[in-house]
Amino acid sequence: MNEPGLRGPNAVAGLRGPNAVAGLRGPNAVAGLPLFRSGFATILGRPNVGKSTLLNAMLGSKVSIVSDKPQTTRTQVRGVLDRPDAQVVFVDTPGIHKPRTPAGERFNAAATSAVDDDVDVVLLVIDATAPLGTGDRFVTRRVPAERGLCVVNKVDKASRAQVLGQLAAAAELGLAEYFPVSAVKGTGLDALVEAIVARMPEGPRYYPEGTVTDVPDAFWVAELVREQLLAVTREELPHSIACRVTEWEWPRIRCEILVERESQKGIVIGRGGEVLKKVGTAVRGQLPDGAFLDLVVRVEPDWQRRPHALDRLGF
Repeated sequence: MNEPGLRGPNAVAGLRGPNAVAGLRGPNAVAGLPLFRSGFATILGRPNVGKSTLLNAMLGSKVSIVSDKPQTTRTQVRGVLDRPDAQVVFVDTPGIHKPRTPAGERFNAAATSAVDDDVDVVLLVIDATAPLGTGDRFVTRRVPAERGLCVVNKVDKASRAQVLGQLAAAAELGLAEYFPVSAVKGTGLDALVEAIVARMPEGPRYYPEGTVTDVPDAFWVAELVREQLLAVTREELPHSIACRVTEWEWPRIRCEILVERESQKGIVIGRGGEVLKKVGTAVRGQLPDGAFLDLVVRVEPDWQRRPHALDRLGF
């Protein structure tokens, strides 16, 4: 890790769909070579249904932060499943919800914009432990039925009756296929992944072999800081926190933690800096040896409601 860039081999930046590389028809264009499938799969759902956990589990690598707080994912995050026979580019998205702030509206827009004609599969993730509600049906209306796979997640936490009932309810959504899975335990993931790969068209590798994600290093470090803060903060504070890397002189990294009110600053710092120390230690444990992480807390008043602040933060 030298500077903000790509994790894994240098990825092809800016690709959004199967038609992004014009003129390529895949390895099978050369007679005699085995079929190679490639394409794009978007993951949609309400907050807290386990979309990011599902993505990480399918890839076998952590590319998106997770927590038990809603709206953990705020932007599109790409993860790449790279196999000898296929390459699937997954797009993790924010949970679609009823927005109360301009920030929430932008998070929703980031999710819905990830469903377009270039996406080969859309995974609708629902929670096996919660009744299928109006929020799930609202999200379903954004899923093309012929390309939609319904993933009933968290079956490890649900009774058999709950799972069967949720599958029966999900069948009424009119999607192409249905898969009960546990992203945490790995149950049902092999069948889901094979179904996704089977739906990919013949195509090229969009990213070099071994690529796991195209998330820039600076963004990833800021997300790791936010993930640790989500684990220790409560009530409305998680929604008020934003993080961004402002300096990168490896091995020194400076990350700003933004809160909306002065009263929140002390909570994030903790008594004697206890919270920041705990967060810094946890994040450094996920970075290469020798990384020095400087965490600074700053007040950005009502950033969730100010369009200019949202622009500066990249939302």
